[in-house]
Amino acid sequence: MKHTKAKTMRTIKTKVYEFNELCEAAKEKALSSLAYINVEDEWWNSTYEDAARIGLQIDGFDLDRRRHATGCFNLSAVEVAQNVLNEHGAMCETYKTAEDFLNDHNLIFADYMSEDSPNYESAELDAQLVNLESEFLKSLLEDYSIMLQNEYEYLTSEAAIIEAIEANEYEFTEDGSLV
Repeated sequence: MKHTKAKTMRTIKTKVYEFNELCEAAKEKALSSLAYINVEDEWWNSTYEDAARIGLQIDGFDLDRRRHATGCFNLSAVEVAQNVLNEHGAMCETYKTAEDFLNDHNLIFADYMSEDSPNYESAELDAQLVNLESEFLKSLLEDYSIMLQNEYEYLTSEAAIIEAIEANEYEFTEDGSLV
């Protein structure tokens, strides 16, 4: 019969530090190990929800050199544009995009609907309206793509990582390892 020695419980004391108490090398290690803390979950949800409120469904997006978003309107293009004007500030790119679309749309649509116009309900103006709506969708998705890119870049910035560390009251060992 083999006899095994029973292990005893040990307590190890470790001195812990707040982020601002670390030396520069330890801070760098902590920042590096937590570089993606703010983008590990579905960080894009608030942007998707904003788009949904105006009638735009974002199906997906890509960051990097080929940055783009894909999606479709859940409402008419005119309703989406009006929602943007009602919901977004005049300084937003989406506002400018919607305003330009509505200005162009209203001019073409007025001619299209005018019984005095030689273009009254013409197939040519109808095609222009369809093309204008398609271009509006593409432009609005580009605006949201830029928003997503900017949000990602902020969330992965040193300032945002430090904010998350401090907000969550993370503690570290002297070398910058998360406790």
